[in-house]
Amino acid sequence: MASTGFGTPLDTVAIVSLMLTSILYGFSVLMFMGTTWTFTYIQRIQDVNRPIAAVAILMFLLSTVHIVVVVIRTEDGLVKYRDTFPGGPVAFFADVSQETFVVKCAIYVLQTLLGDGVMIYRCYVVWKSVRVINLPCVMWCGVATFGVCWTYNYSQAGSNFGSIFTGETGHWVTAFLVFTLTANLLTTGLLAYRIWTIERSVAAIRSTKGKMPIIWVLVDAALLYSMALCSSLICFARSNNGLFVIGDMIVIIISIAFYMVFIRLAISKSTQDHLSTLRGGPSEVERRISVQFPTQPLQTGYLDNVFFLLATDR
Repeated sequence: MASTGFGTPLDTVAIVSLMLTSILYGFSVLMFMGTTWTFTYIQRIQDVNRPIAAVAILMFLLSTVHIVVVVIRTEDGLVKYRDTFPGGPVAFFADVSQETFVVKCAIYVLQTLLGDGVMIYRCYVVWKSVRVINLPCVMWCGVATFGVCWTYNYSQAGSNFGSIFTGETGHWVTAFLVFTLTANLLTTGLLAYRIWTIERSVAAIRSTKGKMPIIWVLVDAALLYSMALCSSLICFARSNNGLFVIGDMIVIIISIAFYMVFIRLAISKSTQDHLSTLRGGPSEVERRISVQFPTQPLQTGYLDNVFFLLATDR
């Protein structure tokens, strides 16, 4: 059995985690529906980037399985094994060798790899260079290695496992969190810089700015995820049981951050489509931008170009 950290008792932590994770899951379901709308309404089905659509579906499935496992684990600890497990509910939730805990860890690792992989893919699409993503790819491999190692350690844990906050497993978890946070910040910085340079280049021929700059859409999503990771690192460094709450929430936050990018860009694209229709077609400025930045069809403007880069096969 693993020794517990400081702070709120683990049985209380389990209840709080279930409540907050369920709320976030509700939001993620709505946002998944919104993302599906962007793939079907904003562009034709045959133009949808199938790998990205598959990632969206897989993230939703992992989030769903995760919330189910959280419910089962909470029910097991507080109801099913309340009077039979040695040490009671607190000891049950401290036991990292429980199958439900190991499954949660595996889902967390898979969801993290998907989220980081999407960010690396976006970098490649926007930069059109493999060299740019070399370091992020190395860090992604590190995240995968560390995640597999600490999940495996949990699955092989015995009665003398010790605390998850110390020892070999503690080092794996620390490395995992640091690598995924660094990879997220690095890929976001690369994306933001590339989009900013293009935005600055076209600013001279474009008279107005978009209502929702793409750079802020990406940065907002990255900040949401980064804040959750920083909270995890702080809790882990202080051996605080709040880590378990944040860990459950991060699985859902990753999918929410992924969905919000497409939804916000889709809203802006829909607005631009309407304005373009009122004008009777693309403006002279948009035609000039499309000539200077012909990597993908703009259709209704620069924002559309980046949206198609991230969401379609064109």
